[in-house]
Amino acid sequence: METPRTPATLADVAERAGVSRQTVSNAINNPDLLRPDTLSRVRAVIAELGYTPNQAARQLRTRSSRLIGLRLGPAQEFTANMAMDRFVRSLVEAAGQVGHQVLLFSGGPVAEGERPDPLAGYDDLVRSTAVDAFVVTDTYLGNPQTIGLTRRGAPFVAFGRPWDDPHAAHPWVDVDGAAGVRAATEHVHRRGHRRIAWIGWPPGSPIGDDRRAGWHRAMSEHGLSTAGLEAAVEDTVDAGRSAAAALLDDTGGGSGGGSGGGSGEGAPTAFVCASDTLAVGVLAELDARGLAVGGSAADGMGVVGFDDSQVAQVLGLTSVRQPLEQVAVALVEALTALLGSTTVEPSGVLLTPTLAVRRT
Repeated sequence: METPRTPATLADVAERAGVSRQTVSNAINNPDLLRPDTLSRVRAVIAELGYTPNQAARQLRTRSSRLIGLRLGPAQEFTANMAMDRFVRSLVEAAGQVGHQVLLFSGGPVAEGERPDPLAGYDDLVRSTAVDAFVVTDTYLGNPQTIGLTRRGAPFVAFGRPWDDPHAAHPWVDVDGAAGVRAATEHVHRRGHRRIAWIGWPPGSPIGDDRRAGWHRAMSEHGLSTAGLEAAVEDTVDAGRSAAAALLDDTGGGSGGGSGGGSGEGAPTAFVCASDTLAVGVLAELDARGLAVGGSAADGMGVVGFDDSQVAQVLGLTSVRQPLEQVAVALVEALTALLGSTTVEPSGVLLTPTLAVRRT
């Protein structure tokens, strides 16, 4: 058996590169201080020797853990929502590029019938300084996480706008949901649909209200009526299917085929949804009624979801795709600036989603 090779040390790198130990340290922690040729030489030796900095020693010296905390909520049952998985992977990769790791934690168990404590899990990490900063993903109206972390003086950035506080002092990154839904509505309109229904979430969700605004704006710009063409339901497949059934029935729909959705003149010929979960429910109802689904009004019903989940990709569902990779990079850039300066101006980044066009 081969004897395991002793891990390379900072001194080994310095000797091989012909520089001081401080120069190697600068190459890792403060590369801007070095000349490009020196930095390139040191990095080449680091790669050659497979040198990994001693994180424990670094934390004692710099009081930095190089960890970013991200709380994960419970999985959403009966939904097609996989956006958080894609976001977490993107965040881990973006953080790794700047020498940080992501520490995932939960808020702990919640008794049946009780609401989870939005600050559970944060306090222990704040008190122990186990992480350098947090990424907060729940930015609903009056979110106590942002309020609580601000009061505790804990650095954080948010994936989501501070909906109820335009003067918020923390950096944030968000996706323009209204723009994405507007593009989806424009898409089905260009394909000949005029009775375009909206299936969204109950009022009070700022994200849901924002997405609905995109549908309403597009319909208004084209002079199309929205009366009797919208439903607000919980984000489950069954709720999406029930909403589609109610809209088809209320507007004269029912059994039948083609793009009309039934015999009534007011029947919707297309559905734009606040999520892929709701869109999957719509597809199930259309299939049960024997209604064709196609790319244009001449081919059949139109259906568009939101999030471009793996389910949407498998089913061939047209869906609004959030630029989660860009979101992660922007969040890490904001964190880097926040941790590197004591005077960071509040800033927000609003990114535009794209439309993944498929058979529906």
